[in-house]
Amino acid sequence: MRVGLIVNPIAGMGGKVALKGTDGVVGEAIKRGARPIAADLVRLFLSELTHYEEARKIEFLTGPGPLGEDVLREFDFPYEVIRHREIGYHLVEGIRIPDTTSEDTKELSKSMLGKVGLLIFAGGDGTARDVVEAVDEKAPILGIPTGVKMYSGVFAASPEDAARVLVEFIRGKARLEEREVRDIDEEAYRHDEVKARTYGKALVPVVETLVQGSKEGVPLDEEDELEAIAEALAEEILENDGIYFLGSGSTIKRIKDALGIDGTLLGVDVVEVQGGRARLLVKDATEKDLLRFVDRNPKIVVTVIGGLNFLFGRGNQQFSAEVLRHIPKENIIVVATPSKVRNGFIRVYTGDREVDEKLRGYIKVRVSPWMERMVKVV
Repeated sequence: MRVGLIVNPIAGMGGKVALKGTDGVVGEAIKRGARPIAADLVRLFLSELTHYEEARKIEFLTGPGPLGEDVLREFDFPYEVIRHREIGYHLVEGIRIPDTTSEDTKELSKSMLGKVGLLIFAGGDGTARDVVEAVDEKAPILGIPTGVKMYSGVFAASPEDAARVLVEFIRGKARLEEREVRDIDEEAYRHDEVKARTYGKALVPVVETLVQGSKEGVPLDEEDELEAIAEALAEEILENDGIYFLGSGSTIKRIKDALGIDGTLLGVDVVEVQGGRARLLVKDATEKDLLRFVDRNPKIVVTVIGGLNFLFGRGNQQFSAEVLRHIPKENIIVVATPSKVRNGFIRVYTGDREVDEKLRGYIKVRVSPWMERMVKVV
């Protein structure tokens, strides 16, 4: 079976450094300490794939250099390269960055039409948009999640899960579903404005629990309940002195407002509570900012992303494996309306198996001002 593989080599670089995306800000991301991560996540995908007999049936069609060829060269899979152009590089703060653009993704996607049974891409929502613009619903696609947001319903839950979906697709056990490709304006997102829209639909091979859904908002009938939960939790936080890492999203923003701090809507904030008062220490914190406080026994307050079911791994990569390694599971406070946990499970993916395993099992989720529910973490 021929499988297309396109890698966006700069995808995900903005996550840990609080840039909410990477489009147009690669230089700023590197100055803040970011490094390319896409190739490492594609390696996890390919490494997982080698464990299956079906992998022997796969031949990849890919792009030149950092667009897929470089990482495939490290494995034994047969592959052919579409050399649509010569890829150049430039140095940013001593880091070698390829001169690739969205046009490379679009051109390679078009070139693969009719030649592959499945087109797999590594990136985020922006990369998904480029792929869908090029192929529409003429070929099935699947995303290896390497971006920051990944709110579209075309991504596997993890790079390893992408490999498992591919294997099930080869076995004929994955059903093709029409899924939405959604994206937001990253510049507005960096200024705490959410401007999201649907950019198209794609055919996606789906295996239960291995492929995520699309991001969903809070139902209108749960808005009042959510306000009450936020106020109750804020009161409890003010009664317990210490350091708190308050996550992103409208649910946690309500808690920040109830605490009386000028926190971000879409970033992570560091707050100190002392004597019944909350003080904002770091607004829109990066991974490095959080690491400065991990020796002070901080507590994390986060919510579940509706539709995606993710607690960590989508849109809050500041909570990296390195940060979470220092946080006891009992120090993680999860708040969510009942609709966000209706599937009965929550996902985590940090890229570190040891950290993910520590978080798995069951965790308490505050679903009302007075009630918690035990929800399975997978």
